[in-house]
Amino acid sequence: MFNSIRGTITEKFEDTLHILTGGVEWEIILPKSDAANLPAPGEEGRVFTWLYHREDQMRLFGFADEVRRETFLELNKVDGIGPRQAIKIMGGIGQEELQRALDTEDVGRLEAVPGLGKKTAQKMILTLKGKLASGSGRPNIASPHSELVTALTEMGYDQRSAAEALEKAEARLPEGLSGGEQEKFLFKQAILYLSGV
Repeated sequence: MFNSIRGTITEKFEDTLHILTGGVEWEIILPKSDAANLPAPGEEGRVFTWLYHREDQMRLFGFADEVRRETFLELNKVDGIGPRQAIKIMGGIGQEELQRALDTEDVGRLEAVPGLGKKTAQKMILTLKGKLASGSGRPNIASPHSELVTALTEMGYDQRSAAEALEKAEARLPEGLSGGEQEKFLFKQAILYLSGV
């Protein structure tokens, strides 16, 4: 799987980008806002990618950073949203605004995104509330305890709450613990915080 492609941007359109690297020019589909945040044609750039493969087609989707790619992947988990629809949604609403609309259950704001109806907006809220990171960072990438965040999210806690609980636990971390002991302490304390104990 490709993580990212670095090379010279040769052409840039509203929702497509061409990037030349190693003698191969790639066509990458991306949200409008991400295209605007990448360097101009002729300049060096890095695009985070996700490969969509079906028996009849392959498409490469790109993003300005890892947070945007994670948002795209989360949107694809919503029933009725495919890769193209996710790209349109991301092009119609900013990262922070999307997160806020989901967390506050603002169906009206989501419906204002072109091509997004009420039922799909409601499904998005049910599936993604509390799961998207803000544009400033994604807890399971930015956190020094990414494995613990992942373990907590697999237990059903959302990423943001898990990362916040681990930060609180870290503030109470006793000195002199080994790496394994630190992880056990942080994990146990985070669960206590998340359980309201």
